[in-house]
Amino acid sequence: MKIDLTETTSSKINAALVQARRDIGTPAIGMVLTLVIVTDEENAYDALKSANDASHEHPSRIVVVVKRVSRSPRSRRDARLDAEIRVGADSGTGETVVLRLHGELVNHAQSVVLPLLLPDAPVVVWWPEGAPADLAGDPLGALGQRRITDTYSSEEPIGALGLRAEAYAPGDTDLSWTRITPWRSMLAAALDQQTVSVVSATVEGEDENPSCELLAMWLADRLGVPVKRTLSDGPGLTAVRLETKDGVIVLDRADGALATLCMPGQPDRAVALKRRDTAELLAEELRRLDPDNTYEASLKFGVDRLAATAGTAKPKPAGGARAEAADAGAGANADAESGTRAEADAGSDGKGSPAKPAGKPAKRAAAKQ
Repeated sequence: MKIDLTETTSSKINAALVQARRDIGTPAIGMVLTLVIVTDEENAYDALKSANDASHEHPSRIVVVVKRVSRSPRSRRDARLDAEIRVGADSGTGETVVLRLHGELVNHAQSVVLPLLLPDAPVVVWWPEGAPADLAGDPLGALGQRRITDTYSSEEPIGALGLRAEAYAPGDTDLSWTRITPWRSMLAAALDQQTVSVVSATVEGEDENPSCELLAMWLADRLGVPVKRTLSDGPGLTAVRLETKDGVIVLDRADGALATLCMPGQPDRAVALKRRDTAELLAEELRRLDPDNTYEASLKFGVDRLAATAGTAKPKPAGGARAEAADAGAGANADAESGTRAEADAGSDGKGSPAKPAGKPAKRAAAKQ
């Protein structure tokens, strides 16, 4: 069922939602959170489709905020709110409200969204593109316990990592970080099986891909070894190599779907490591609403610090590296049993502004992972 409201108010939208639920015979609210999507007309369709797919795992009220830019000074002074309500089969497993804000109302979007939030339920704010520099300081971002961005969609993805680090607040996260969850789980499990000391690491992937930088910073922060960033044609992240005294541990994914894990003294193994779409990434982020301390530590490590510590960092002893990998592997196993994302413990207070990795620039692929 779809209902269009022109020049309306938040109270009229709430009344229409109640009436629509009664009309389709589901007066009870069975949703677990409110997902606020801040986007524009160009990206609204794709973002809403991903949110609807994710709602099959997390039934939610989806509030899409579309800020319409007025062309004339007079129209910019006139505030108007248009809404589209979708319930039933047209809105996944929850209900959807698409808000189109005109004129002066664009600057007061939070006052429109606030009455539409589900009572006593978590609020997640997602910017598919064009996220503000300070997520928690944004009026809409302040409404959420969790704030999701995607630095890959930025004009300068690597520079955007620096902005995220400077303005980080508990609850911030990034889909570029979510993309490397399977990589982190696989590498932690590999190190858990080897009684070795990692002396250096190499992360290979396409240019201007923030997921590659985040994985490199995670390895440098957790293992305390120099990590080199090399370029490839992609798609996305293609390989990770961990140098040890007993040989090289390699996780190589050349085709974006199937990876090969090579470990000293063991036969090569094929592992599934496919690239995931936005709906899967969003569903993973909605599984946990607490602060992601591992992401914070990796983000604040800084891309420039990777280069600064190259050749100077001392490898940790085998016991220390193995203990950290065991902690990460244990978290991955626990998350696999409970259906949540694998997380490794983190701890670092380094901070730096990112710089582009050295090397010959490669053409940026269309794939995000």
